[in-house]
This record gives sequence, structure tokens and C-alpha cells, in this order.
Amino acid sequence: MQLTGKNLIGLIDTAEGAHTFTGVDATLGTELPTTFYEATDAEVDRAVVLADRAFATYRRKSGAQKADFLEKIADEIMALGDALLERCHQETALPLGRLQGERGRTCGQLRLFAELLREGSWVEARIDTALPDRQPLPRPDLRQMLIPLGPVAVFGASNFPLAFSVAGGDTASALAAGCSVVVKAHPAHPGTSEMVGRAIRKAAEATGMPEGVFSLVHGGIAPGTKLVGHPLIKAVGFTGSFRGGKALYDAAVRRPEPIPVYAEMGSTNPVFVLPGALKERGAALAQGLAQSVTLGVGQFCTNPGVVVVEQSDEAEAFLKTTGEQLANVAPTPMLTSGLLQAYHKGIEGLKKMEGVAVMQANVADGATLAPAHWLRASVQTALRHPELTEEVFGPSSVGLVAERKEELYEFARQLHGHLTATLHATEADLAEYRDLVALLEQKVGRLIVNSFPTGVEVSHAMNHGGPYPATTDVRTTSVGTQAIKRFVRPLCYQGFPSAALPEALQDANPLNLWRLVNGEWSKEAI
Repeated sequence: MQLTGKNLIGLIDTAEGAHTFTGVDATLGTELPTTFYEATDAEVDRAVVLADRAFATYRRKSGAQKADFLEKIADEIMALGDALLERCHQETALPLGRLQGERGRTCGQLRLFAELLREGSWVEARIDTALPDRQPLPRPDLRQMLIPLGPVAVFGASNFPLAFSVAGGDTASALAAGCSVVVKAHPAHPGTSEMVGRAIRKAAEATGMPEGVFSLVHGGIAPGTKLVGHPLIKAVGFTGSFRGGKALYDAAVRRPEPIPVYAEMGSTNPVFVLPGALKERGAALAQGLAQSVTLGVGQFCTNPGVVVVEQSDEAEAFLKTTGEQLANVAPTPMLTSGLLQAYHKGIEGLKKMEGVAVMQANVADGATLAPAHWLRASVQTALRHPELTEEVFGPSSVGLVAERKEELYEFARQLHGHLTATLHATEADLAEYRDLVALLEQKVGRLIVNSFPTGVEVSHAMNHGGPYPATTDVRTTSVGTQAIKRFVRPLCYQGFPSAALPEALQDANPLNLWRLVNGEWSKEAI
């Protein structure tokens, strides 16, 4: 595919802006040849107006029609072949094997949402039939279901150029909900974004979707700010830094009509290695931890950035072995030079803190490479200096040592919101530390036993979210089929004749959905 660097506004390619930029080879640090055009305010406005017009038609498409669209997007992404992976590798330095897996995940979640739409019960149809003879007042016929919000703005993530980007989970779930989508491509991988954007456009044309159901704009802060402030945008999906997510959230709530911003903003994902597990398999846990910390050069929002143990000989051996394992990990490039600079700054800040010791600091020969770091401090130090446990995005982690069990509990109590927390434990540990489990239930969106947090399964039961500041809405997930709930709202129909209702609420139940009828789940006609 020949890249143009243009914005994809419905079916039209545009390049009206004076501000341009290029992609960068993340390994070499050199500019890639195509010039990309930052979208102007006028281009963003046209994309959103088109999205609003398309929404009026797209929201009324059947579940099967929308499912066909999502499946066709997956087909078109796969049809891009190795060219997509090669361009993505250039722009991110991520290994081809990793990108092949991420492409599979991207297409897999599109197809999973298609399955959800074909079955249809996700709309949560609820029916309370009329009770005209009820005393002292009759009950009217009431029927409720979930309907789409409207045009959605999606911001592509830097660290997942496919699975959390142009056709990633936010886009897939918004389209599945019946919303039109305008994506603001991440400038770290603009070529990859254009290729996937054209695949979505091609799928929309092939399945008869209205023009404007999807658009793609390039650029930085300016088009992003215009998108969030546009009065026709009804929700925002974002994956990235706390600073970026909070800025979008603040802008959205200041609008004359505030809108929801579903921002996933990262986490340090504390790991608690309990005494029984340390005695039973400490060396294996050290190896697993080192692998998890450095997976993807530590560029995961689920990277285990803090590890807590209680003082013991086994704990000392575990801390030492983890450093030895990390010493064997060769430095590799990060996604962007900006991320690498922020990583170095964060590590240097930690090293300067009183009470922090360096257990392992790898050396990078090249200026673009990120060396792994393993630091150590006491839990008391972390309690006095909470900044010690703030996220440093990259291949590093901090080992914290508690002098006694009560310190470990106190550390858990003072945690702010995280995406995950992990317990490595025996059954006896879990029984003895049941109060720790109860504490962590209030702090995270996913609680893990005896595995590491990196790796997020795309499924019906997955929750990828958590209390603030991990996300801006603890009630939602950005991964799994429950993600669709972010882009819908309930609507109640009162007193409608059956034939005038959406099919999901009609007496005959023509879609064969599970519905809550007078308080009982049923597929039967009324």
C-alpha cells in the first residue's frame, strides 16, 4: 500500500494543514519518507459532522449487519499481510513476532464483538408488562434496552499500535455499540495507522455502511483538543499517560454538555510475594518476574512496577536472583525517543531518593536502548515517599521489603487505584492473608493469583480497568465484551404498541434474546 500521509475524512483523503511531520524509524532514530499532514480544525469538524450523519443510519443497522462490518474489518487487516507488520516494526521497534500476535488479537476482538452482536442479548432488554388492575395505581407497560450514545472520539495508544489503536478495542467496542467513530492516530506510528484506517474504510464500503461511520485524523494536541470539544462528539476512548488522559477528562467535563471520557492511564500493578510461595518456588518466581518486567521493553500498562516481600532469607535470595535474571536481558529500543528520555529521567529520580538501593542496572551500548533496572527499598521508605511507587514506564521495578506482616498490610491500605494486583501464594498463604485480599479488592480492577499481570486476555469475563488514577471510570473496562457498555445508555419505552418497538423489545421476541421479563430471564414470547 502506498502511503499518502493524508487524513481519511469519510471517503475523502485530505491534506489541508500547514503542520506536517514524519514517522520515525524507532531502531535507527531516522525519519521515514512519507510526510503526514496534521488535521486542521475544519478537517476535524468535517469528520465529526460526517460521523453524526452516519450515526443516524448506522445506529439502526441490525446486529448481523454490524457484525458483518466488524468481521470484514478483520479480513481487510489480515489482507494487508506482512507489509503492515513491517511498517509497524519500523515505527515501533517491536519484534515481528509480537506484532503478529497483536494483529491476531486485534482481529480476534473484532470477531468476538461480531459474535456478541449476532447473539444480541447484550442490549439487556427488560420488560415489565402493564398491570392495569393494580391498586392503588395501575402500572404502565415499561420496556428498556441499551442504545448507542452517538459519535465517539478514539485516541490511538503508542504502546499497542494495533490492539489499542485505530482498529483496537475502543474502536471495535464503539462500532459494535452502534456508534460512529473518529480516530485520532498516534503520531508515533502514523503509517501503521493509515494502513489500518484504509482497511476499515474499505470494509465500510464493502458492507454498505454510511460514509463517515469511520474517519481518521493525524496530528498532536490541536486536533485532539478539537475532537474532545466538538459538540457532536458524545464520548471519548483513550489509552495512554495519566497527564494525557486527565487533560482530556478535564476538557470534556468543562464542555457546555459534559461527556464521558474513558481513559486508561497506567498503573504500577503491585505484586505481593507471600512467604509460603517464596519458600516453595522463589527462584522460579524471580525468573518469571524478570521476564514480566522486561516483556515488550516494559512498555505495558500492566508492567509489575512494585514487588513486595516480607523480610526473610528466602526474600533476600529472591531479590538477588531477580537481579541476576535481569542482568541477562539485553537492552532494546523503546517505542519513541520521548519515552526513552522519560524512562531515564524516572530511573534517575528513583536512584536519588534516600533509602533506595540499586540491585541491578544494566548498561546500554546504544543511545536508543533501554536498560533494565531493579531497585530496592523498605516498605517504610515507600510509605514516607509515595512517589517511589509511581509508574516509570519501561523495563524497571522496585522491590520493597516489609519488616513484618503489619507493614505489608499498611502498604496495601495506602495504595491508590491500579489496574491489577498480584498475589503469589500457597493455599495456606491465601488463608492466612485473607485480609490482604479484601484490601486489594478495593484497589484494583483485576486481582491475580500465581501468574504475572502482563498479558490481558480478550474475553467476556476480562476486566481491564480500575479505581482512579488507573482510569477515569472504575465501573468500566477497555478490554473484553463488557467494553461495549461504555458507549451505550439505557432508554425506556412506556406504553408503546409492540409493533412500534425495536425488535429486541417486541412481544414475539423475533431476535430470540434473553430478556428480563417481569423480573425473570426468559427467551419466551410474551
